[in-house]
Amino acid sequence: MVASFDSSWQPRLESLLARGLAAGADLVEVFLERTDHLGVLAEQDTITSVSPAFGMGAGLRVFRGERDGFVSTNDLSPSGLEQALDQALGMLGLQRGTAVLNGFDGLAQLRDFAASKDSWLARCPELREATDRLLEGTAQLAMHGSHLQAWRGSYARDWQEVLVAASDGTFAHDIRLHQSVGLNVLAADGEHRAGVGRRHGSSGRPDDLRQWDAEASAREVCESSGAMLYADYVEAGQLPVVLANRFGGVIFHEACGHLLETTQVERGTTPFADKVGEAIAHEAVTAIDEGLSDGAFGSLCMDDEGMEAQRTVLIENGILKRFISDRAGELRTGHARTGSGRRQSHTFAAASRMRNTYIAAGPHTPEQLIASVDRGLYCKSMGGGSVGPTGQFNFAVEEGYLIENGQLTKPVKGATLIGEAKEVMPRISMCANDLELAAGFCGSVSGSIFVTVGQPHIKVDSITVGGR
Repeated sequence: MVASFDSSWQPRLESLLARGLAAGADLVEVFLERTDHLGVLAEQDTITSVSPAFGMGAGLRVFRGERDGFVSTNDLSPSGLEQALDQALGMLGLQRGTAVLNGFDGLAQLRDFAASKDSWLARCPELREATDRLLEGTAQLAMHGSHLQAWRGSYARDWQEVLVAASDGTFAHDIRLHQSVGLNVLAADGEHRAGVGRRHGSSGRPDDLRQWDAEASAREVCESSGAMLYADYVEAGQLPVVLANRFGGVIFHEACGHLLETTQVERGTTPFADKVGEAIAHEAVTAIDEGLSDGAFGSLCMDDEGMEAQRTVLIENGILKRFISDRAGELRTGHARTGSGRRQSHTFAAASRMRNTYIAAGPHTPEQLIASVDRGLYCKSMGGGSVGPTGQFNFAVEEGYLIENGQLTKPVKGATLIGEAKEVMPRISMCANDLELAAGFCGSVSGSIFVTVGQPHIKVDSITVGGR
């Protein structure tokens, strides 16, 4: 197995890139990767699954005009990389010759974002410690829960080393570390049912599982399931809604965030394609995508195309300012790259993807938002949902309460929020001052990646609530 990716790779990568350019490519990019994954599942008081996995490989992408060819390989030998290059060139009708392009200036000095990260993997909990902590979490669920029919915990640790080289001179190296731990319960009493789950995740923090407050996490899950177990079903209708902070931001991520990726501009599926400089949301809304928040699940020092992370204001006071763009997006749409080229692994070509994406804090308190509603719905926790290609969405409310005369009253279940991004965004009229972020996973054209969603409490003046 390859020991590490460092500057010693420069000569062989420069030769590979030069040969691709000599064949007629406009740009050639190589993405090298090593991974080390550990997954653990606990059900009740038993570890039921341990899944380690190791990976290594390269993804080669060749551009000519607005077209590109991509090939991945697990063979990192010179001949293996050359064969992958030949296949990528062949997708564009190009053929690598024996001549090397003299005009290629070579790679820049290596930008090494991995400095001080070499010890991260060794500092993470080993299997015994990870299983003990996870069983501590499930024991806390059993202790604090009532009417539990099933309870489980899961832990995942993902370590990744990457090296990116491109014929525009890009040469960058990084090590990434993501850890997540989740607790889930199913409570049942006769005909009454309630399922609740919470997940915590971080990046770049080897001691994160050791510092996890298992009791607090278990209490939160059990209190939520207890509140929802005997809740009445919500009545369907058009209602004002207050969405809680943290994972409440999943709706913005899914319904609007994806529409601001240049992949959607390329496909012609976003209603916001020609709206830069125009209002697409209420003036109360400012939305940001960035890779800089310390320890956040979607943070990164560089993207998977070797570009340093940055902060991108997508919407400012309701006005669309920027799109989330990668190399291909810039080439095909003209929207400048934002350090957002991301991929699940070397087997995927990078695409424009979100990082830490959230609605910014506003001037109000959560209590003021709730007090402004005569009759509506408070969504404390969101569950799963689905989103259409142009922003139509429906999301289940995992934990909800009625708002009556500006006060939270009884819990209700079975609620679903239904809407369309271009209609709902102008109805977000108030944002509170309690922005928080939450870890999540996002699946799209370049696979499943680590992201952060978030928002403060927000008020939506009117939205369709599905129920009974």
